[in-house]
This record gives sequence, structure tokens and C-alpha cells, in this order.
Amino acid sequence: MGICFSRKSARSTRVYSKRITNHSTTSINKNSVNRWSRVRSSSVKKETFNDALIHEQAIAAALLFQQHQQQNGGGLGFDRSTSLRHPSGGSNSKCQQIIPRSSSTRRRSFVDPMIPPQQLLNQEVKHDELETSHIVLVHGGGFGAWCWYKTIALLQECKFKVTAIDSSGSGIDLSDANSIKSLSQYVKPLTDFLEKLADGEKVILAGHDFGGACISYAMELFPSKVAKAIFIAASMVKTGQSTLDMFSHKENTNDLMRQAQTFLYANGNNQPPTAIDLDKSLLKDLLFNQSTLKDVALATVSMRPIPFAPILEKLSLSDSNYGSVRRFYIETPEDNAIPNSLQQIMINKNPPEKVFRLKGADHCPFFSKPQALHKLLVEIAKIK
Repeated sequence: MGICFSRKSARSTRVYSKRITNHSTTSINKNSVNRWSRVRSSSVKKETFNDALIHEQAIAAALLFQQHQQQNGGGLGFDRSTSLRHPSGGSNSKCQQIIPRSSSTRRRSFVDPMIPPQQLLNQEVKHDELETSHIVLVHGGGFGAWCWYKTIALLQECKFKVTAIDSSGSGIDLSDANSIKSLSQYVKPLTDFLEKLADGEKVILAGHDFGGACISYAMELFPSKVAKAIFIAASMVKTGQSTLDMFSHKENTNDLMRQAQTFLYANGNNQPPTAIDLDKSLLKDLLFNQSTLKDVALATVSMRPIPFAPILEKLSLSDSNYGSVRRFYIETPEDNAIPNSLQQIMINKNPPEKVFRLKGADHCPFFSKPQALHKLLVEIAKIK
């Protein structure tokens, strides 16, 4: 994500509650007790009458239900709901299966826009015609493989093979973010994975945010194993540039990012920062301004500090290796972390083969626009 230098001190406030003692119980007299007894007695009689009435109504409803079953041959004759429930799919399910839309006119809630994958797309995916059906997802700074959960499910529904990587010090990786000293150390889980691929096997790399620098590094090392590279609101630097160089561009005036950042100094305040943490109270406005509250909550409890040294490292990228891999960029117009103006600068200075615009997407389209992102990933995979 966009990185800006700033320091701020943490301020904590405690809220003290005052316990109020109720002394009114001492004022209850004998008359009020008797009055309460009379009210309670009448209330019990009324409840007994209501119970008897409800019992009679239940018996009548049961008789009507039984009669209705007999008239309809023992089956339930109620009208079928216009909202269809689709099976989870077996070996015969296909992503290109046409699913009728629900006739419901109810507007889908913004807080939970996910729909069943079977209803998602009418895309025909012929995997035998693809260069590869294996997509490797590389998260951005502070995230982990967990952030791709919607994308993983949608791609697997269309029979893609999906691998989501946890970079060092991220997700469930046990490394301390403050101990990561280089980009090569940070991306080691990714490079180890690519190194173990069989000869002739290729994958599509998709990197988000700082994951763009990570896949660029991997493309330089393993160009023959990368069929395509997809940069999703990601740092797409040129040779000799670091991610910090790009995000420190003079046109990147991101005050919200500066407010959200807190630098960590594990080696002492007189030493360079070792990691960056983000203010959890600002995450929604900064990263998830179009995402669901559920996903904001997930990210709030799952995000970890971002190792600082890899962000400083300048990449060495050659035309023969990095330049030989086909690159694609997915823009996120509603992005508050990497503004669209900065995305345009990266695209213009290091043009990819094709640029896609994900309308309405914030910095994290795997949360805010999972279906549209999935559609673009499939579309790019099908480009010959």
C-alpha cells in the first residue's frame, strides 16, 4: 500500500464508569406490595386464558394442514419460492452453466454482496485451451493468504487450481515482521514454491499492493515458469526503483495514509524503522471504503505489521527475464491507499500489455468486488 513517512505518538484514554446505588427499595410500603399482588393475580388469569386460546388455534391449524395434504396427494401444495436454491455442484457442475436469475425485486444488501458462485458468470472456460489453469495469489503489505478467500472459492468453482501464498511475517507465517531484512527473505515462500514447480509447468502470478513488487522479483528469477503476471492495485516498478520510491512520488499526496501509519522501531528509536503498523480505526476509510463490514472486521483482527526493509529495496529487473513475461494491470478507481492518479503514473512509466478498470473497487477488490475481479482474472487467463 502507499507508504509515507510520518511519526506519531500513541495516546490512550480510559473511560471510567460510575456505579449508581438504587436506594428506592427502602421506600416500598405494605400498600404497594398488596397492589402488586392484585395486578399479578389478574395477569396470571389473563395468561391462562391466552394459553387456552393458542392451544385451540394450534389444533385448528393442524387439522387444516392435514386436510390440505390429503387434497394434494400427500404432498405439500404450497407455491415454490421464486428464489432458487442451487446445489453446491458435483463432478458434472460447470462454470458455464446458465442459472436463471431470481425474480425477486428486493435490493441486495450492501453489507453482504456475495451471491452463490453458480449464479455468478456465464463464462465458458475450456481449460485444455489455456496455457495454464494454475493461478498463484500474492497478498499485499499487512495482509495474508486469508484475504483471497472469496477469489479462491470463485476460481475453484470454475475448476482453476489456486495457490495463495503467505509471505514471510504475514498471515500464518511465524516470522516476526520486524526481523525481515530483505525482499528476498520476504518473498522466500513464493520463490520456494516456484522453484519446486515441475519442468515445463507454468503459473499465472497475481499480486496485490506490495505483492506487485514481490511478483516482479519472482518474474526476474523464474521467467520460464510465469505465463502471465497480473498487478491488482499493485506496485509495478521499473528496474532501479523501490516500492517506496514509487509511493513517495510527488503527486502522491495521501494524507489519510500518513495518518494511519505508525513506524515500529524494534532495534531502538535511534535506528531505522523495522516495520509499519496501521491504525485499525482508519482501515475502513483507507483500504475498505467500498467493502463489507464483515470483511473489515476480518481484516482488523488479521492484518499484521508490514516489514519495512523490503519496501526500501530497489529491484533489478531485466528485459530478458522480467520483460519477457506478459503483464496486465487492474485499476481500482475508488482506491484511497494507492490513488488512481498514482496507478496511472506506474502504468504510463512501465506500460503493461493491457489495463483493466474495476469500476467501484476500493483498494481491496477481493473484498469489495470479488465477482468482477474473478471475471477479470478468468478473462486474462483466457487471453492467447
